Amino acid sequence: MADTLLPARGLLFDNDGVLVDSEVSVVSSWSRWAVDHDLDPAEVLAAVPGRRAADTVALFVPPGDVDASTEKITRYELEDVDGTTAVPGVLDLVPQLTGVPWAVVTSGVRELATGRLRAAGVPLPEILVTAEDVTAGKPDPEGYATGCQRLGLDPADVLVLEDSVSGIAAGQAAGCRVVGIGRGALRTTADVVVGDLTGARWTGTGLLLPDAALLRGVGTAG
Repeated sequence: MADTLLPARGLLFDNDGVLVDSEVSVVSSWSRWAVDHDLDPAEVLAAVPGRRAADTVALFVPPGDVDASTEKITRYELEDVDGTTAVPGVLDLVPQLTGVPWAVVTSGVRELATGRLRAAGVPLPEILVTAEDVTAGKPDPEGYATGCQRLGLDPADVLVLEDSVSGIAAGQAAGCRVVGIGRGALRTTADVVVGDLTGARWTGTGLLLPDAALLRGVGTAG
């Protein structure tokens, strides 16, 4: 099979699971938080992907406790950013994007997102859309719609790179084509799914994905 070229004028990246691998920190921090609240860590961790911390917290604690509990999990995660690493291919791809409109759209708060990017050695984007910038988290399209607006591009000209079910739904609801990252994306309607960004290349007219990275090609969803 040939490599896959996805035409685009700009890119919007989710952070955790797409640019950075923060799984160890996420598991450690949220498990600690769950134990603090006499909750099952596995149940809490199942609710985390793609959600803002405050939205996850709200599933498990009374409304009056959400703010304090959100501050606690944010503190735990900030204390544990040092083990964050770059997802394979990211440190090769991002330097190719000089002069290309791109941004990060994450459910994390700004301090945590920038801390993880720095810890992983990923160059910070000029535009970063975080939990503080939206009124509704993924799967609501607000974050990705905001990203497109800040890039000054029509959603049809933007590729979203996402790993979570809710994030992929958000990108598509915003009107973007979506590249799913990781095997979890195979259960979504992402336009194409790759294992990671190894070998991904910006051509000047779009994103080229090597055949070796494809888990599901264009037009083969379902």
